[in-house]
Formats: sequence, C-alpha cells, structure tokens
Amino acid sequence: MKILDGGIGRYLKEIGAPFEQPEWSALALMEKPSAVTLAHQAFVNAGSQVISTNSYAVVPFHIGEERFAKRGPELIRLSGQLAQQVKQASTANVLVAASIPPVFGSYKPEEFIHDDAVAMLKIFKQHLLPYTDIVLAETVSSIAEVEAIQSVFKDCGQPLWISMTLEDEPLTTKQSCLRSGELLKDAIESINFECVEAVLFNCSQPEVMAGAVKLAVEMLPTGKDIGVYANGFTPITNNIEANDGYSTLRDDLTPQDYLKFAQHWQLLGATMVGGCCGIGPDHIALLKNLKQ
Repeated sequence: MKILDGGIGRYLKEIGAPFEQPEWSALALMEKPSAVTLAHQAFVNAGSQVISTNSYAVVPFHIGEERFAKRGPELIRLSGQLAQQVKQASTANVLVAASIPPVFGSYKPEEFIHDDAVAMLKIFKQHLLPYTDIVLAETVSSIAEVEAIQSVFKDCGQPLWISMTLEDEPLTTKQSCLRSGELLKDAIESINFECVEAVLFNCSQPEVMAGAVKLAVEMLPTGKDIGVYANGFTPITNNIEANDGYSTLRDDLTPQDYLKFAQHWQLLGATMVGGCCGIGPDHIALLKNLKQ
C-alpha cells in the first residue's frame, strides 16, 4: 500500500499561510513559499510516500490571465523545486508527483476546450516535470479531459496517473459518474493503459469511492494501481463556483473515521490511499495502520 499526501491547500490555510480566493493555494507560493515547504514536510512526517507539488491553483482561473502569462511558468517551476527540496532533505523514500490541475477550474467540465487545454498542459509538462517523478492529473471531470491529458503526457518519461472526481450523490440508484455526468465505466474505457500506470479517484466524498474502486478492479488490466484520496467537504454540487468562498468541511470525518474508509478501499482492491481537501497530516498519519 502506497501512502499519498493530503490536501495541501486547506492545510496551508490551517497553519496560517497566505490563503484566500481566488488564488487559493497559489497565494502561499507567491507570498510565502516557506509555508509550502512546511506543508510538504508535515505530510512527509506523517508518513506520505508521495507528495504532490503545490501547482494545482497555478492556472488563470485562480491567478488571472495576466498574472499567469507573466508568472505562470515561474510559479510552476517553484512548486516543483519546493517539493523536490523536501524530497532531497528526507531520509525516507519519498516521490514527487506533478500535480496537473483541471486547467479551467475544478468541477467545470462544460468549459473544457481541447486545444486551449493542450496548450496549457504543455506549459506544465515543460516547467514542472524536471522536478518530479510521477505525473498526477487531478480532479479530472470528463472523458475529454482524460483524452487531452493522455495526448500531452503519453511520452513524458514518467509514470502517468489519472485521478477522476465523481458525483457526490448516493449510488443506491445510479452508477458511478464523473462530474460531467458521463459514466465512470465509459471513462475507464477511454484510458490508454499503454501509457497510464494508475487510475485514482479524488475530491469526492469518501462514501462514493467504494463503488468506483470495485469497478476499477473489474476493468483495469492486471498490474495497474488503483488509488483513492477523498475530500472532507460536504457534498459538492455540479453548480458550485470554485472561487466563491470556501466549501464547508465536515465535522464527522475524524482521522479514525477516514482510516475506516481507507481500510474498506484497501479490502476492495485499492493500492494507494491519501487525502484531498480537508484531509490533513493527522488523517494521513493513521494510514500507516493499513496492511502493507
């Protein structure tokens, strides 16, 4: 079982780093990079074997078109450098994952434009991958995004992991779906497993992850990893505007509660577990209780 890190954005807010909308976690990168280092280190200390670069919010949706044009590549490189420095300073075997964000903002599949996305993804490929070991495309909301990511990173020389975000609705009456409404089954079928090493599910409620893991176990080729890193938010609706305030964190998802979910995911076949927004070092620290 590989242990991932947790949600760096909300943890930066928790430790008092510069953090506000619309810049989100990118604000600390711009104003206090040392806080980003502290956040990475906290997750390593908790037992994370993979830390993701703080590049998720370095997109025009969060920092603005003009600032992205002027400083985007610089900030992307800095996010990689900070994570790499923590890796180099650690005595543990830590890997750095390039956090490749949804380039038009989280949970916005309807605004996806293929050619514009490919152009922006190539900026991340050029400026972030020199500092990373793994490419982790996060919070993927549609099949079109899956296809664009594969087209850009298929020859990048690093393992490519694709992490999809699911609808937060009860699954008693419907199949697992991406935020676009497309069936997860169809999304997995769109993945080219000649270039993708792992499928993960992130930034959705813990309760909806089990069904996705079951389906992935059925559909993925032998030897491919399956990962889960759920968020600690109350249910996210498809009409949410990611830059309008802060999503509410649940008060019923303690580290012990999260461990129980993770144990169930592992039993179902997950081989990698971490946390997304609102899941901090205290949650990650308990994941060492999973069977290795």
